[in-house]
Amino acid sequence: MVKMSIDELLSDFSRFYILTILYENPSHGYEILNKFRKRVGKKVSPSLVYPFLKQLEQKGLLKHNVKKVGEKAKKIFELTEEGKELSTRLFKRFSNLVSIAIEPSLQVCANCGCKVYEGGYREVVDGKETAFCCIHCAHSYKREK
Repeated sequence: MVKMSIDELLSDFSRFYILTILYENPSHGYEILNKFRKRVGKKVSPSLVYPFLKQLEQKGLLKHNVKKVGEKAKKIFELTEEGKELSTRLFKRFSNLVSIAIEPSLQVCANCGCKVYEGGYREVVDGKETAFCCIHCAHSYKREK
């Protein structure tokens, strides 16, 4: 059995998240570091980011242009079409994994059938607690009974 350390796991998550940042907009390195910190609540090491950007570029998944940002010239990194396609495939895979992980926590609205992760509305109907996405669905459900 292969053991993966928390650091290895987090670095893989960090790389995945760097891809999401680049997928949204072309960004320079410092911008990637800041967006990561603000969204994830943790700093990501430049020693992880810059080598990863270099790897992506060597594989033809990323390109850069040098643009003047304020007083400095900065490399603005942008995913190539191949990089965007790879990201889309990874996002779909990740979405499936997240769905599997949260499926047991979902409630299904008794009226419209939508899935509710948090919140929702619960009401006792015919002596049984019933889950709804909102009070409006609860009212509709009771009218139809």
